[in-house]
Amino acid sequence: MKKIGILTSGGDCQGLNASIRGVAKSLYEEFGDNVQIYGIKDGYKGLIFGEYKLMKQEDFSGILTLGGTILGTSRQPFKLMRVIDENSVDKVANMKENYKKMGLDCLVILGGNGTQKTANLLREEGLNVVTLPKTIDNDVWGTDMTFGFHSSVELATQVIDCLHTTATSHGRIFCVEIMGHKVGWLPLYAGIAGGADVILIPEIPYDIQKVAQTLNNRIAKGKRFSIVAVAEGALSKQEAAMSKKEFKKSRSEMKHPSIVYRIAEELGAYVDNEIRVCVPGHFQRGGSPCAYDRVLSTRFGAAAAKLIRDKNYGNMVGLVNGKIIPVPLSEVAGRLKTVPTDCEEILAAKAIGVTFGD
Repeated sequence: MKKIGILTSGGDCQGLNASIRGVAKSLYEEFGDNVQIYGIKDGYKGLIFGEYKLMKQEDFSGILTLGGTILGTSRQPFKLMRVIDENSVDKVANMKENYKKMGLDCLVILGGNGTQKTANLLREEGLNVVTLPKTIDNDVWGTDMTFGFHSSVELATQVIDCLHTTATSHGRIFCVEIMGHKVGWLPLYAGIAGGADVILIPEIPYDIQKVAQTLNNRIAKGKRFSIVAVAEGALSKQEAAMSKKEFKKSRSEMKHPSIVYRIAEELGAYVDNEIRVCVPGHFQRGGSPCAYDRVLSTRFGAAAAKLIRDKNYGNMVGLVNGKIIPVPLSEVAGRLKTVPTDCEEILAAKAIGVTFGD
């Protein structure tokens, strides 16, 4: 009897349930009645505190189009995993113990960068793990695409599309904050797809005066509106020159609730036009996965089941050059896939006149 555990960890996104379904249905096809699947509740938290249940085949039906995760999720920072907390909980020891209590042959883990690091930690501790890369940020190293990304791009693009009409009607500049704390894949894709005039991402520190110049040039040409897509992790050239400590201090003292509000206020000093802010926030994480993510999640899930069948543990399932391949967790953990400043997407955007503030 094969015993497989599944958990989803970190921020939620579209495609988690589709991936869970892909793993489970493939395992049932492969092993029939000779497999048991344990659903672990609320990510690593459930593994730490022994909160899990034996799933039934019907639990995985009707969830392909369902957003969120039927297993629940939580954030458990990697840097605290080996720290014994105030209740004397040894997280790593507990996870290993509960893995053994369930009698697992393998633990399937769906998550982003922090999740992959903890998965690698468990691998180093001797557990059999297989992981799938999820995040709306598309910043997991070792895969060209994560599930959740395209669905979020669709939603963020819809927001920008809607802003076009109201911005045009009132002749306004809209600064819209798109998720992307450390990397700018999401605001880059949504900005291009939504026809943003300015895109500000963490990888390209901006000069506010250059952004203002672009907007003023549009006004001078008779353009009634402009759209500025701002990554939540966008930073100015002055901030980029700061030390990590100085940057943290500067941001902690910032009077604005987020960077997009500061940028809007700064632009107000240079641009004689009405400026508004839009923050769609967690709207970008919700709803059903798009068709692309449903297909990708199914491919990832089937590939994970194949790795389990072949006992090829310690790998993340990745998409590289259109092919699904196993990527060693030891190579994935602790690495971030940032946007290359000379990538084709940025070059194409610049070619049509989009400004990145540099």
